[in-house]
Amino acid sequence: MTTSDASVLLFFIDGLGIGSRGPFNPLDNLPDAAPLAVFQNETTDPLFDGIVVPTDPRLGVDGRPQSASGQTTILTGVNAPAQLGYHKQGFPNKSLLEIIGAHSIFRQLRDAGVGPVTFANAYTDRFFTERPRWISATTAAVEAAGMTFRNIADLENDAAVFMDFTNRILIERGVDVAERTEEEAADVLARIASENRFTLYEYFITDKVGHEQDMPKAREILTSLARFIRELLARLDLKRTTVILTSDHGNIEDLSSRNHTLHLVPTIIWGAEREPIAATIKTLADITPAIVSILCKPQKGTKST
Repeated sequence: MTTSDASVLLFFIDGLGIGSRGPFNPLDNLPDAAPLAVFQNETTDPLFDGIVVPTDPRLGVDGRPQSASGQTTILTGVNAPAQLGYHKQGFPNKSLLEIIGAHSIFRQLRDAGVGPVTFANAYTDRFFTERPRWISATTAAVEAAGMTFRNIADLENDAAVFMDFTNRILIERGVDVAERTEEEAADVLARIASENRFTLYEYFITDKVGHEQDMPKAREILTSLARFIRELLARLDLKRTTVILTSDHGNIEDLSSRNHTLHLVPTIIWGAEREPIAATIKTLADITPAIVSILCKPQKGTKST
């Protein structure tokens, strides 16, 4: 199959829904929160001509959306809650791992001849020495395609970004790495994205802070995250690279409760392919098919085989 040289960066944020304005939403009246300050029933004006698509994380299944099934859906295009009959929290179970093994976005792109593809996050040394019993949907998706993981050495060589892009969590754990500014982290991720046809980056602190109902911390990390995204967009060639930001469920947008919310989640798309991608996304199950379609699109003047 002949494909274009377009590239996609999928930026996943755990636990970010589209909430209402008010005292329980840390994004309300938060200076420099663009482009994350997306509210219900309001017209937004994201940076860099992005398109906001309110996206359904419930997928026709009763109950509160959860991480394992939501992330599986995002990374495969399979409606995982519908397959299970419920929303699965935490880490993928056997049924979800089977879905990921067969339908991982990395595997789909590999099988279509699209490459290189990569997961930009660095794993700690402990992951390699003490394999965890439960693994994330992304870890399973990477392994389904036979890919290798980035490590702390890659992080030190500016060839990876940690889940906490500032590296402060690593430093608190005693890992000997330098702290990064949002600009420095954006430099690294932009470089990785420019070298690959498909790049995935994940950020999880939003969900953790949402469960803690910590308003000052929420406003702090959302300000930093928004700055990181702005700096990243400024460094990418958006004529070639399409950036898709999405989430698995709501949480941090409503700190009145420790639970996940029933809100829609924002899928925000920047770049040359923003309009055709936005037109196809209604639920989390639409994200992987949209990415595969864009990256497998025949180049102008060529024939697909």
